[in-house]
Amino acid sequence: MQLSGVLALLSSTVLLCTADPLIPNPADYVLPFIGTTNGGHVFPGATLPHGMVKAGLDTNSPGNQAGYDADPQYDAIGFSQLHDSGTGGSASLSNFKIWPFASCPSFTECPTSPTSRAVPRKLLSDGSPDDAASPGYFASNLSTDIRAELTTTRRTALHRYTFPSSSAEPRIVVDLTDDGLQSGYDVTLLIDPTTARVTGDAWFEGSFGPGAYHLFTCVDFKGENYEIGSPSEYGSWSFNTVTQNKTNLSGIYSGSSGALLTFQPATNGTTSILVRVGVSFISSAQACSNAEEEISDWDFERVHSDALAQWNELLGRVQVDPAGVEEEKIQLFYSSLYRTHIVPADYSGENPRWQSSEPYYDSYYCNWDTFRTLYPLFSLHDPERFALITRAMIDIWRFEGWLPECRGATIQQWVQGGSNADPILGEFFVKYNDHAAALNISISDLYSSLLTDSQNEPGDWDLQGRQAVAWDNLNYVPDEFDSDFGGTNTRQVSRTLEYAFGDFAISQVAKLIGNDADAAKFAKRSNGAFNMWNPNVTLPGFPGVIGMMQQKSSTGAFDTYTDPRHCSVNDPTHSTCYLDGNNHDGFYESSPMVVSFVPHDTAQLITLQGGNESFIERLNIIFNQSYFDPTDEPSQQIPFMYHYANRPGLTTKQTRQVISESYNTSVSGLPGNDDSGAMGSYAVFLLAGLYPVPATTQYLLSSPFFPSISFSNPLFNTTTTIKANNWAGNPADGVGTVYIANVMINGEQYKSNCYLEWDLFKTDVVIELTLSDDDSLGCGNGADALPPSLSTGGFN
Repeated sequence: MQLSGVLALLSSTVLLCTADPLIPNPADYVLPFIGTTNGGHVFPGATLPHGMVKAGLDTNSPGNQAGYDADPQYDAIGFSQLHDSGTGGSASLSNFKIWPFASCPSFTECPTSPTSRAVPRKLLSDGSPDDAASPGYFASNLSTDIRAELTTTRRTALHRYTFPSSSAEPRIVVDLTDDGLQSGYDVTLLIDPTTARVTGDAWFEGSFGPGAYHLFTCVDFKGENYEIGSPSEYGSWSFNTVTQNKTNLSGIYSGSSGALLTFQPATNGTTSILVRVGVSFISSAQACSNAEEEISDWDFERVHSDALAQWNELLGRVQVDPAGVEEEKIQLFYSSLYRTHIVPADYSGENPRWQSSEPYYDSYYCNWDTFRTLYPLFSLHDPERFALITRAMIDIWRFEGWLPECRGATIQQWVQGGSNADPILGEFFVKYNDHAAALNISISDLYSSLLTDSQNEPGDWDLQGRQAVAWDNLNYVPDEFDSDFGGTNTRQVSRTLEYAFGDFAISQVAKLIGNDADAAKFAKRSNGAFNMWNPNVTLPGFPGVIGMMQQKSSTGAFDTYTDPRHCSVNDPTHSTCYLDGNNHDGFYESSPMVVSFVPHDTAQLITLQGGNESFIERLNIIFNQSYFDPTDEPSQQIPFMYHYANRPGLTTKQTRQVISESYNTSVSGLPGNDDSGAMGSYAVFLLAGLYPVPATTQYLLSSPFFPSISFSNPLFNTTTTIKANNWAGNPADGVGTVYIANVMINGEQYKSNCYLEWDLFKTDVVIELTLSDDDSLGCGNGADALPPSLSTGGFN
């Protein structure tokens, strides 16, 4: 079935299971500008859910990873067609900028390069830029009195530029080479002087890896409500040199180059020029075909309305009861949920590297950021999309040999940690193994791809796969450097823990397909995380905190000491532990205090740390001494670790504090990079009162920020509602009637106050929480009250 058919089916199905929604148009609560300055790197422009084309404004900010910066000190330089969202690293995409001129001294004197054409945006009364955005739409009022508006289909952008009445010669630039890195080269350009169609292509550097990608475009122009005719002037340009009547460029042009066209203004009324921009990774001809197929009617309002409808349908699968809830919390929730559906992007039909009938998704930037919370959120409300992404990952394995780890614009990018497609595929299969065949998932290929990741070492495990030989031989990654290594000798502890969790995920898949031998083998291998546990390391200043993950040699000796404060705000050396070939201390983007957790076997970790009280004290120190880092994914699980020590009330306090201190609805409302929706999905879970254990059937449970929250699953045609009885609001200090005293399922007592099983999300269920002001309440009294761990018989 084509994607349009799937979406139509989903729309009709969801209407069946969410009759009379509490919030019929959740897109009204989405604030796309959250996190668009101060390091959030969020893309606020127009796109469909997981659309390839993401049309938005680019500014000349140094923080232009997603093109846009809400800080008004930065000027506008163009409206480009492709973006990522929330990434770190270098600027990503921002290709094929369009730029309007209300006037130039003459055609050949138009300032065509990004530096010279940059202009401020108009400002609102509060000093912020006069920009507007909602799902599927973006607009900006420039200081030149031009209003720019954008909307999109999957592979095509539609721009509308409304010129001031004083504009006698409206002109438009097509910039072929200036992506976010200004890396374009080997450009080809062709202008049709009769139709004004501009076709072209260029090569661009990858954002976070060593490769380059080839991108094509097709740009057409049309007057809105008037006949625009042929361009009155046309030509090509390089930097600020315009050559009138030159209709082509070819060869190596490093830097700025493109086309410039002049059009007749409207003789009556407002001059609004529509610009339709098709994009393709295959050819300019396909870019033209994409545009003609998707926006044949040139109807801006229709395209915008269709995009908005898709967003409302998708977001409406998750409903919250707004009664008594601050509007900001509802806005924060739906804005966070919205950002989880910007990437990965659906590039199906646009893969230049191999021919396949399978879907192709890209912009995995990176799985290290997203495996913890993004995909378990998809499990709850978007299984068909999750299945398409799973199929796409498996297809990459078929043609490139390993599952993707970090990928952008069809090229491999640097691996951050482990092979974290493994827990993503494990998450899908644990939740949807009964439906895999119906969703066109090859179970044998899914499992084979996992085995490849775990057991076969690639030529360069900086770009795919694992350091599999050492992992297989030692069950950990040693700290020695070997010139024969096919990758960088860093992050040994972090990679060991992630390899271990990946193998845990594989064990869960093996169990479900009936391969008991492999299930036992990979469960045992997942225990390799504890091979890095050094019981003799203490936290300076806190002698009671004993034991920490540390580097280990191939002989089994802990020869290299890493200060547990390393890579935290308490680090005396102020190290960052970012991806760096000179970083040989074994940890990635977090301190040993935070990294030293094993999500599939927290019970064993509690035993190694001396029991519940010692474990709780360590967690308290992590928060009180600011080791918890809300900007980075390894910390995401930390608040919920109190559950395993039977103190869920402390989890509730900490999760509410995280939301209160680290998230808001301002342009600076994120604690750091949104990381391709990783921070958005984390906020969704915290506000919902849940936290996933990926590739398992468990969601850890706290209290929601709403009287009720419902998840509708279009595949099952079911709705699961979590209802908080005696809900009394969200106290500012996080203290109040917010602690779970009891859980009832359809009126019957549930086994735990601390977690929910996946089965509850497969049928129509009402989960009733009784809330209390007693933070000392535990998980319950039954044998299954505590969340499962591998060493205590869980997950078997």
